[in-house]
Formats: sequence, structure tokens, C-alpha cells
Amino acid sequence: MLTAKQNMIECMKGGNPDRFVNQYEAIQLLFHPFMFSSPLLKEGEENVKNAWGVTNTFPKGTPGSFPVHTPDKIVVKDIEHWQDYVHAPSLDFPQELWDQCKAAYDAVDTEKAFKATFVAPGIFEQTHHLCEIANALTYYIEYEDEMHDLIKYLTEWELKLAEGICSHLHPDMLFHHDDWGGHDNTFMSVNMFNEFLLEPYKEIYGYYKSHGVKYIVHHSDSYAATLVPSMIEMGIDVYQGCMETNHVDELLKKYGDKITFMGCIENADVDLPDWTDEKCEAEVRRVCETYGMKHFIPCIAQGGPGSVYPGVYMSLTNAIDKLNKEKFGIENPDSARMPVQIMF
Repeated sequence: MLTAKQNMIECMKGGNPDRFVNQYEAIQLLFHPFMFSSPLLKEGEENVKNAWGVTNTFPKGTPGSFPVHTPDKIVVKDIEHWQDYVHAPSLDFPQELWDQCKAAYDAVDTEKAFKATFVAPGIFEQTHHLCEIANALTYYIEYEDEMHDLIKYLTEWELKLAEGICSHLHPDMLFHHDDWGGHDNTFMSVNMFNEFLLEPYKEIYGYYKSHGVKYIVHHSDSYAATLVPSMIEMGIDVYQGCMETNHVDELLKKYGDKITFMGCIENADVDLPDWTDEKCEAEVRRVCETYGMKHFIPCIAQGGPGSVYPGVYMSLTNAIDKLNKEKFGIENPDSARMPVQIMF
């Protein structure tokens, strides 16, 4: 039996995986010092300002945190003078903090899992966090120069972040968030996307790949089928979060030899108050039978191991294990992977 990491590599290259990759089993998500200076919110925390000055809130009973964009809390009040409002946080951290993070990377069994640095939000997300989503999309049309300049500023900050991560932590995988669409459409046309975001991401992802990172996993739990050629050009190896509105079966035929698709188990279908093991298993079987095991990883669409309703993620994991036992005789999958990580 292959280890979880070996099996994922075989899946990604279209080789000989010996079972379905089980969600995030081969990806150990790990933090870096900036995540501690501007941490993700926990449920119940409201109106918390992060290091960029963006106010976020995570009310109880909601799926996750989101920016607060009442007029008094929008960071960029005037896009023509965005430099007066946007101030990149420091990336100078004491060695002790790097060492603390490095200990978590060193604890990963690299035979079984990738050491995957978690980076969020992405460039597009950061622009609408700072400006508000409707404003940001308007600015992309009406204030092209200012948005190019803002994106250049954000990209330079990300490159400095990447330099620190690669030189201190030495990950072999990057797990990078940036939601580029809704359930049925992208937020912008392909031409506009390429004009603003293609080169910055080629630069960011190119830096990681030239400094020891072997695989780029990009999260966008959305429709993004029209952006797949751009993803490939950026250097993305795995598109995580793909929803079935992307017609993944068609994408696999067209692009499967260049990129792997990870998702298709949508939270809206299984991650519900009345979830059951039976419903989770039925969805796992349907998805696995539909998309196969080469260049495809069955996975909850959300951007990290876990679920809104406790128990759903492990139920999906158990269902994939059960299917792998039935189809491939895999008796003890836990021996080939690290303990299942639950982040959310």
C-alpha cells in the first residue's frame, strides 16, 4: 500500500494510485508567523480588526468569518488615494517565532504527508476586503491604473512573505486561498482576470517553485472552469474547491494531464444540520464513481479539513475509507497517513 503522499503524487501525475485519495489526508496544513499576528477568527468573535485594518466578524451559527463593510469600516475610502489607507503589515518576526513554526513543520512525517504552508487571503480577496466587493469590481473597470498599482503593492508584500516562509520553514507544498467566483460564475471575465491577476500569481507561485516548493494547491470553492488555462499557466498543480458547476468531467478530459481537481463534495449538499453518515456516504460514492481516481481527489469543497457542522468531515473520510476497502482491499489506511487533521 502506498503512503497517502505517494498515492496523491500518483493521482496528480495520472500514474498508478492504489486507491482514492481521501480529502486532505496527504496535506498537512501549517502556519507561519504572520498567521499569529493576524489570526483567523473563531466562531463568536465579532468586529475584530486584522493587521491590514480590515474588520472581520464571525457570528455564532454562521459558516465562517467575513469582512464588515459598513461605510465607517471600509479601509479604502478613495481608490485614487489608496496609498493613504493601505499600509502593509510588518513581516519582521523574531527568530523564536520562526523556530516555533518550524517545529510544527519538522514534526510532519514527510513519507506520509506534504508540509503545506497555508496562505490566505489571496490577492483578489485582499482587494475586495480592503475596498468592499462591489466597489472593488467597479474599480477594476473604472480605475485600472490604481488597481494595478494596488495589486503590485500586495504582490510585493506576498513575495516578501514567501521569502520568509521558504528560507525559514522549507515547505514542499503551498496551499493558497483566493476565491475567484461564486457558485455559477467567475467574478470577472477571463480577459480582465488575466490582465490583473495572471502575472502577479505567476510571480508569486514561480517564487515558491524556485525555492523548494514542489506543488501549488489553489483554493477557490467556486465556479472557475474558464480560468483553468490561467491556473495552469500560473503553475497551479491542484485546483481545490471545484464545484460541479465547473463540469469537472469535461475539465478532466481537457486538462487532466496538466492539473488535478480536488473537491465536488459541496458543503451545501452534505454539511447541513440534519447530516447523516448515510447521506455523506451516498455523496462520496456518487462523486467517486463519476470522476474516478486519476487527476481527481474527492474532497469537501471548503478550503481546509473540517466542516461547518462537527462530524461531517470525518464521516466523509470514513466513507472514502470504506469505499477504498471495498474496491481495492485497503484494510488499514491510518497506517499510511498522519492522524486526520481537523482545522475547522
